[in-house]
Formats: sequence, structure tokens, C-alpha cells
Amino acid sequence: MASAKKAKKKAPTKSKAKPVKTPKSAKAKAKPAKPAKPAKPAKPAKSGKAMPKASPGAKAGLGIGSRAPAFTLSDGSGRSVSSSSLTGAPYVLYFYPKDNTTGCTKQACDFRDSFPAFGRVRARVLGVSPDSEASHAGFAKKHGLPFTLLADPDKTLANAYGVWAKKQNYGREYMGIVRSTFVVDAKGVIQKAWRGVKVNGHVDAVLDAVKALS
Repeated sequence: MASAKKAKKKAPTKSKAKPVKTPKSAKAKAKPAKPAKPAKPAKPAKSGKAMPKASPGAKAGLGIGSRAPAFTLSDGSGRSVSSSSLTGAPYVLYFYPKDNTTGCTKQACDFRDSFPAFGRVRARVLGVSPDSEASHAGFAKKHGLPFTLLADPDKTLANAYGVWAKKQNYGREYMGIVRSTFVVDAKGVIQKAWRGVKVNGHVDAVLDAVKALS
């Protein structure tokens, strides 16, 4: 009996699962963290009223031992007064902001009250501000000022002495006169200088400085 050949059935080949590739765009690129910037130090708070900044004349070294700047200005009556006419005797040149203001009036009256004492040491007193000749005339008449007030509307002499400068008051900046006084000797040399003057007691200090020259 013929033997029937049984066909050998091959087991089905198992398909290998291929790993799914992640698209490059899907891969998150980790970036290194940037170091934090150091915090800026806080600016100091501005006080209500600041002192005037150093004036150009002070920076340039105009002070004791410097030759006094030459000038020719008009007084309250319109007459010209020059520095050359003051040679041979000491003089006081004081710069103030404005006629008829509280501090400037007190300072002028203090010089007025001590005027005889300045005369005894042959020292002339001259006040300088940007006010007009007419303003000076009215100021002098109102308070009985016996000394000369010079009009410096263009701030020519104020700039020469470095007293026209930037000032601060309650956070506001502006240009103005820094109250200052200079004692000049008979040869035209500055012997004493005050900048940022406080009115109380100042005239006494000026008189002492003038007396020290004799």
C-alpha cells in the first residue's frame, strides 16, 4: 500500500517588530540654564535739600593765593567800578542770589551794621548779584545800605569766580548763584574764600579775616 506522504507544513515565520523612531523635531533639546544676573544696587534716595555742587571756579583752583579776576561793572547809580580802582587797599567781594529775598536781605544788613568796622581797617565792601542797576538802587535805599552793589546780569564776574553753578533744591536742578565771599588784599590776591555761605555769623568771620591782613 503506497504510503501517502504527508506534506510538512512550515510554521509561519514570526515578523520582528521594528522600533518606532521618534522624529528629530519631537526630541526636546535641553539648553543649559543661563546664570542669573546680579541685582543692581539700589540708588540712595535723594534728600529733600541738597548742597550745591562744586562750582567750576572751585574745581579750577580759584581760591586762596589766586589772582582776583579783573572786572568792570556798574553799581546801582550806573557808575562803572573796576577792580583796578580798588588796588592799594583790601576789599570784600560777596556774591548773593537776589535782592530783597530773606537770606540776602539779612546778609546785606549784617554787612551794613558792621560797615564802620570794615572802614576802620580800610576795607571796601562790594555785593554782587545778577540783579539790574535799578533793583540794586531800590534794595540799597530800602535797607540803608552804605556799600556798593554791582550789577552782573550776564554773570560775567560770577563765572570768573566760579559761583554761577548748578544747584539742587527739593529734587529740582537749576542754575544759580552759590552764595560766596572773597577777601582780596591790597595787591589783588585772594586771601580768604567762602563758598556755600551760611548767613548767620558770616560777616563776623569776614571782618576777622580782613583784620588779619593788617
